[in-house]
Amino acid sequence: MSDDDTEMSARPTEALGRRQLGRGRLGTYTLLGGASGIVPLPWVPDAIAKRVRGALVHDLCARRGLSITPEARTILVETAGSDGPKSLLAQGVTFAVFRVLARFGPLALVSPIRSAIGTFVLGHLLQRYLETARTSRSVRIDVEEARRLRRAIDQALLYALTTEPRDAGDDAPHAPEDLRDQTTQVLDGAIIGVANLPGWLVRRLDAAFDDVILSSRG
Repeated sequence: MSDDDTEMSARPTEALGRRQLGRGRLGTYTLLGGASGIVPLPWVPDAIAKRVRGALVHDLCARRGLSITPEARTILVETAGSDGPKSLLAQGVTFAVFRVLARFGPLALVSPIRSAIGTFVLGHLLQRYLETARTSRSVRIDVEEARRLRRAIDQALLYALTTEPRDAGDDAPHAPEDLRDQTTQVLDGAIIGVANLPGWLVRRLDAAFDDVILSSRG
């Protein structure tokens, strides 16, 4: 095989690699999204989260050779969901409530965790949509497409947390013989459950998102 042939055969692999947003990069966006919820000021966390999610959306679309309009980007990155942005008053009230709850210890982590999960879900399901579900041949994602996609993402997250999607799967470990004492079983179960949480959420999200997309086409 000549050097030219080798170079040409390598190009599709390189292009495919650029299309994928690796778990490491998505994890970084997720951490940045979570960090935005730590800022102890009203309105600022939402603004930072939107910036992080906006960069994530652009990154994913650009890797697929797509453009996205500013209006469509705004819809996808909105932290209030597909119903539209929260008013300044609503954001201020939410901030005040979380500041009060923060006095009770672990509840202080609610806002960063919520922001991190929202960032991860947006990135993961947008990538899944671009890879497996998008049927439009347009190289531009417009407002209408963004609205449909955001609605599907919000519904998939709701279904994943409240229902049992089809094909969600179960990868719980099952040893042929359990030789642990009861205390060890309980502690192992708690630790393994926490470790499996990301995979559990991803499987349910994927199944729920696929169900939502199929039902929207039916």
